[in-house]
Amino acid sequence: MTYSARARAFAELHQPGTPLVLYNIWDAGSAAALSKAGAQALATGSWSVAAAQGYGDGEDIPLELLLQIATRITATSDLPLTVDFEGGFAQQPEALTQNAQKLVETGAVGINFEDQIIGGSGLYGVEEQSRRVAAMRAANADYFINARTDLFLKEPDTEKHASLVDQALERAEAYAKAGASGFFVPGLTDATLIARITAGTPLPINVMMRGGMSLSGMAEAGVARASYGPGPYAKAMKQLSEAFAALT
Repeated sequence: MTYSARARAFAELHQPGTPLVLYNIWDAGSAAALSKAGAQALATGSWSVAAAQGYGDGEDIPLELLLQIATRITATSDLPLTVDFEGGFAQQPEALTQNAQKLVETGAVGINFEDQIIGGSGLYGVEEQSRRVAAMRAANADYFINARTDLFLKEPDTEKHASLVDQALERAEAYAKAGASGFFVPGLTDATLIARITAGTPLPINVMMRGGMSLSGMAEAGVARASYGPGPYAKAMKQLSEAFAALT
């Protein structure tokens, strides 16, 4: 299957009301485990990949090392892979395009691309982030760009999330016009508000599963993709520590 065909097949897994479940991995070993367990696709989490290599989140891991990890995953699994690419490891459009091209060369058919300013504060303005999304799209016409907004993660008071929905939908519209394939709203957990997001944009919506969120509830809200962020890595490391502690 050609790269374009694999990318399209991955995109087709995003069906509103039938969420694609992505239990985030961090290396080829965890990819193999999920492949055997019946996963439809693979997705890295930036925090998990970095932590597994002794780095902090926020593009602390060297880009070349991240690319090596992605290459090992695609070399050892036939499942489509999407990579958490954070802010693209660059600010300027030309560098973003070049970095995205390098990721495409690993065989990954998708990315997460966020609008928070890595190493800074706040979010890129809508117009600037739209230009950045367009730069990522310039790398390849087919791969899946999951445009992430950090509006909700940046606001710890969930009572204020309702007031951010219109801003989120404005960003979704702008990112879609710039070439985004999907829209990711981590930090938003209220099913009613999520349903407003899914109804307000034609882009397939990705949520991060946290707390009391359920797959059935997200399906009812029209979600097309449910991912788990750093949770799987944290659970695996906790189990590892507990297994060792039980020996002593």
